[in-house]
Amino acid sequence: MNNIIKEITPLTQNDCFTIFSRVKSEFNFPLHFHEEFELNLIVNAKGAKRIVGDNIEEIDDLELVLVGPNLSHVWLSHNCTSENITEVTIQWHKDLFDEKLLKRNQLSFIRRMFERSVRGILFPKATAESVAPRLLAINQMQGFDSVLELMSILHELSTSKSMRVLSDVTFNNSQVLNYNSRRIDKAYEFMNANFHKPIALKDLAKLVNMTEVSFSRFIKKRTGNTFIDSLNEIRLGHATRMLIETTHSVAEISYNCGFNNISNFNRFFKKKKNCTPKEFRESFSGTRVFI
Repeated sequence: MNNIIKEITPLTQNDCFTIFSRVKSEFNFPLHFHEEFELNLIVNAKGAKRIVGDNIEEIDDLELVLVGPNLSHVWLSHNCTSENITEVTIQWHKDLFDEKLLKRNQLSFIRRMFERSVRGILFPKATAESVAPRLLAINQMQGFDSVLELMSILHELSTSKSMRVLSDVTFNNSQVLNYNSRRIDKAYEFMNANFHKPIALKDLAKLVNMTEVSFSRFIKKRTGNTFIDSLNEIRLGHATRMLIETTHSVAEISYNCGFNNISNFNRFFKKKKNCTPKEFRESFSGTRVFI
């Protein structure tokens, strides 16, 4: 059973972007994903729940979130009692900004922001307050001016201080993370392909032609995580996806993802998610639709 739907957005190949601006009393769109980038400004929705990838949080009265391609997301009414929720949504093709263009020095901040958006980005409230009037007004602009304004807004967002990545590093496994290291990429590719099997440090060290000690230091320096933390986060990413997309028991998912001790799995999950696997799964209830 899969509770996540793929949204077919109204964008055509002749469009640069589309924008929706609406005032409503509740959130009623299901958990979904799409190939386009999406920027969401939510106003007057204190107490609503936001789900982006495997991140679940209750929101304040103002927030601005960038969701990358193919990352599942939804906003739920939850504890929100407002009758005047304002929502501005901008969607654009993932190839609107050509790869060669993004490699130019002047677009380096936007490129980095797009790379991080595959996990979802929450911008600080001060940034949301700064760009909110521009986002609310952009649909009043015409043609090329509106495209320039979107690019200007994205540049301002990309230089924002204290933006926060939402979803865990491995949840959106269809995305390739770039650590600028062939050895790290090779190690992560191996762990993602074999997460359900026993994996030892010596296996990866041999794979990338390094000693165990050298590789242990190398992966820590490049990723900020130890080997075992990196492996467990990959396993956790697969586990959270299984909790959402399947009806397998928590024990089955634990063992299928390489956690051979369910108690350890539950402890690690609680530490990373601030909830149990059962509570995490229940947080996605109410988002199901029948198509």
